[in-house]
Amino acid sequence: MPSPNATTPTTRRRAVDLFAGVGGLDLPAAELGVHVTGIERSPDACATRRAAGLATIEADVRHYGPGDFSDATVLLGGPPCQPFSAAGTGAGRRALGDIVALAHRLAARHPVARHGHTPEDDLIRLVLEPLRWALDALDARRPFRAIVLEQVPAVLPVWDTYAGILRAAGYSVATGVMRAEQYGVPQTRRRAVLIARRTGTATLPAPTHRPYAKGRPQATGDPDLLPWTAMADVLPGRGPFTVVSNYGTGGDPKARGRRSSLEPSATVTGKISRARVLADDGVEDRFSWVEAGALQSFPPDHPWSGRDIGQQIGNAVPPLLARHLLAAALFA
Repeated sequence: MPSPNATTPTTRRRAVDLFAGVGGLDLPAAELGVHVTGIERSPDACATRRAAGLATIEADVRHYGPGDFSDATVLLGGPPCQPFSAAGTGAGRRALGDIVALAHRLAARHPVARHGHTPEDDLIRLVLEPLRWALDALDARRPFRAIVLEQVPAVLPVWDTYAGILRAAGYSVATGVMRAEQYGVPQTRRRAVLIARRTGTATLPAPTHRPYAKGRPQATGDPDLLPWTAMADVLPGRGPFTVVSNYGTGGDPKARGRRSSLEPSATVTGKISRARVLADDGVEDRFSWVEAGALQSFPPDHPWSGRDIGQQIGNAVPPLLARHLLAAALFA
């Protein structure tokens, strides 16, 4: 399997990325030789995508289907995480049983409404769209050759359900939770992922870096793995600092987490602009957008555009993590 750092193009693979955001999946896909068209309904995320030169359709994914991308052999997707994330209302987590039941209805080819009765339910139901696209492509006898999905860890039961459905349709599927710092990202973000392949055996990418643990020195651990990446490693322009988390545990501001610049960042959320950065010399400020993007492993010249850039960054999948996912899906 080519290294995730390889730049050898694939044989003209084309992909469609549902809920494409600012390009966390699309940037590494392009480096691996895959041409991606992203569907994204946020005008601000689309502004950033266009500034970065990424093929973009500004629309709701429910207005399209695999028949509109007949040359796409790869399906990518990261549905909105807000209903399922720990920082959200929890409505999506409470609805997991309903989503699993609806997924089985889709698999049986029974009708399932694409829109919910409330804005929140409507957002939750978007997690069904990647499965709907995969099944529609199968029914049209043009199945996607590879599928890559990612979401917050709470969605793993949904991915496991999709895995069973896709295996019954002839796919090899792997699911699990990946820790971003184990793939070189300077952040302890955890993501539930699914890789499905029509040929070969689907496996999750092996970690390249050691897991982070509070109090464990960066240089210790498995000698066959690289040290995890600290914030200081990607923000060399700053002196030593401490980050005070932008949200409290259980709503208690006194329980806000702290991370030294010699540690990876905690999960970067859409409220990253609220994180307090305390320099050792007593100066307090905030991360710039370039710095916040670096903690998500975006390149320093990524052209952040539009409004609410913090939300754009927080919603993104780290490109470095995505590169490993894509390499495992396409080259293993």
